[in-house]
Amino acid sequence: MSGTSTLKDRIDPRKLPRHIAIIMDGNGRWAKERGQDRIYGHHEGVQSVKSVVEACGELGIPYLTIYAFSTENWERPSDEVNGIMELLVRTLHKEIDSLREHNIRLHVIGDLDMLPPVCRQEVQEAIQLTASHDGLHLIVALSYSSRWEIVQAVKQVAADVRAGKLRPEDIDQQLFAQYLCTAAFPDPELVIRTSGEYRISNFLLYQIAYAELYFTPTLWPDFRKENLYEAILDFQSRERRFGKTSEQIRQNEEMFS
Repeated sequence: MSGTSTLKDRIDPRKLPRHIAIIMDGNGRWAKERGQDRIYGHHEGVQSVKSVVEACGELGIPYLTIYAFSTENWERPSDEVNGIMELLVRTLHKEIDSLREHNIRLHVIGDLDMLPPVCRQEVQEAIQLTASHDGLHLIVALSYSSRWEIVQAVKQVAADVRAGKLRPEDIDQQLFAQYLCTAAFPDPELVIRTSGEYRISNFLLYQIAYAELYFTPTLWPDFRKENLYEAILDFQSRERRFGKTSEQIRQNEEMFS
């Protein structure tokens, strides 16, 4: 039995995270180690996305969010930004049949107005073509940052209060979450960051308040199914208390066992 199969077989299907979010980091360093330019690393990182999407589909995980491009990334050298945008268009065009074949529904969150018109059109077409799918929800954070998202949500809440649609006393955590880009999705339970960096980088700050964080030194282009399985096994080894005590968690489990 292969190592990958062994890892997969150890996963408890009853304790899978419903939503996994991944900060895909390390493309540039991976390319530099091989004497290539950064866009080569981004290109190879697409294979990792395909591997992880396939693994999530096989395991039956309903939601996967990948951090593809942040609002801060627009400040990178123009040749890298242009290369990433071209790669995005090519990848969506190439993979749309695979998304449809595997019943994957594509969602994109972020400030899409900042995208070049051809990218925005390709994104919108892919979203429309998969809108009826009810398998894995693949959420791509593109031109996204959490601070931008929260500010936009506050502006919308303020506008609704001013318009008389909402009273300040009606605002609570659940209502505010409905103004975020992720209103249609459950909060991530597991956040994975590759490349050995230990930070969140402005990603889903509101939504991951109680997520388990998993950091791996593996650079994103090297990340494959077995790496995802390792992260899930680590997740399953943790006790998720949500502010409660271990004793309360055990009593609750006994009650419903």
